[in-house]
Amino acid sequence: MLGVINFLKPPGMSSAQAVAFIKHLSGAKAGHAGTLDPEAAGVLPILLGRATRIADYLMAGRKVYLAEIAFGKATDTQDAQGQLTASGLDIPDAEAFRAALPRFTGTLSQLPPQYSALKTGGIPAYKLARAGRRAELAPRLTEVYSIDLIRQMSRQGFLMRITCGKGTYIRTLCHDMGEALGCPAHMRMLIREESGGLSIDRAVTTEELREAGREGLSRLVLTPDAALGFLPRVEAPEGLIHLLAGGVRMAADDQRLRGIDMPEGYFRLYAGDAFLGVFEAVDGSLRARTMLYQPQMRKRDDS
Repeated sequence: MLGVINFLKPPGMSSAQAVAFIKHLSGAKAGHAGTLDPEAAGVLPILLGRATRIADYLMAGRKVYLAEIAFGKATDTQDAQGQLTASGLDIPDAEAFRAALPRFTGTLSQLPPQYSALKTGGIPAYKLARAGRRAELAPRLTEVYSIDLIRQMSRQGFLMRITCGKGTYIRTLCHDMGEALGCPAHMRMLIREESGGLSIDRAVTTEELREAGREGLSRLVLTPDAALGFLPRVEAPEGLIHLLAGGVRMAADDQRLRGIDMPEGYFRLYAGDAFLGVFEAVDGSLRARTMLYQPQMRKRDDS
């Protein structure tokens, strides 16, 4: 079993539980690309077999979240499951909230929440927090590309859609918005609509996976090249398949690669109709970053 399952994680299931569920169902090695909080729902890419090698590429892709911020209360977990730490009555109206959104786009410095999976001395921060200890966490830079206010909600909330980069904590964003607007706030609800090019409208549920069973699971598994469809695709001559698949480094201006436009950064490389893996043109040579070639794998028309 090799590939990626675009899993629609339900609320109440941890990312580790999602991996265990699919690992048991498939009988294959499995991992996930990007943790999703237990009470959150949405896209959680589950990688099977050698596809675990592409986790970093998927995690580096953009994320899209549907989130509700609730004003009036702050919690120790920064979401609705935590203990109350502060309260206030100066609830911002829609105009004030919308006016504040540009302050939370671009490059932001975030202090990760104490209830997070980040480790201090090898111990996850959330375990220290549950034991009444505080983890020494440093601020981290993250990118928020856009925040769109969808509508005002009941119970002093606002529904928004956030497009961001790797490592953005949406509950911390909500907490920080509350501090900036002078009224404690927390994240009431979170749905991840997209992760690394995988969208919620094509995600599969636990019921669909159980119904498919191990025998029918393959029809729900994306090939690695399809899952990496957000990376540019480059075609090399079919005659170079064994040379490139063997890891031989070739000069980017090699006569045999003439006419091939190699973009900056990572790209998917094919030789004829065979997907070889993720490559990069560095210092004048073509280099394999993650080799995924298998003779039986054929290219998908996913461009």
